[in-house]
Amino acid sequence: MKNNLIISVIVLALIGGAVYFSLNKSQTATTTPEATSVSPTSTEASPTGEAMMEEVTEIVVEGKAFEFTPDTITVKKGEKTRIVFKNTGGMHDFNVDELGMKTKIINTGEEDSVEFTATEAGTYEFYCSVANHRQMGMKGTLIVE
Repeated sequence: MKNNLIISVIVLALIGGAVYFSLNKSQTATTTPEATSVSPTSTEASPTGEAMMEEVTEIVVEGKAFEFTPDTITVKKGEKTRIVFKNTGGMHDFNVDELGMKTKIINTGEEDSVEFTATEAGTYEFYCSVANHRQMGMKGTLIVE
């Protein structure tokens, strides 16, 4: 009798495991992971009404105590650019007055971004507008070629 009870428990465990794995496998087979990608943004319409895709060049700039990395950025005239500003220490923002660019003031670990298309070649200063950060050297150079 004791042997029959042990065999019954083992058989039930095997059946339960088989059912569990069968259900789990069918759910896995029917779900696909979502793809993560960065797509160009659609900004113009063609004569046929279809949207043209415009590529965006992305540049990551990190800010921390009184410095930006990199402190010199070069972009091409007419090229759509996204500056992703990542704050790695303190409270900062990213500004270029002549191009009308300004991120939010963000804290350590946060990020914000701005997009622009420079229409004129030149050299521009970017800086942090928080307190006296700019005067303490938290600035850099944006070159449009």
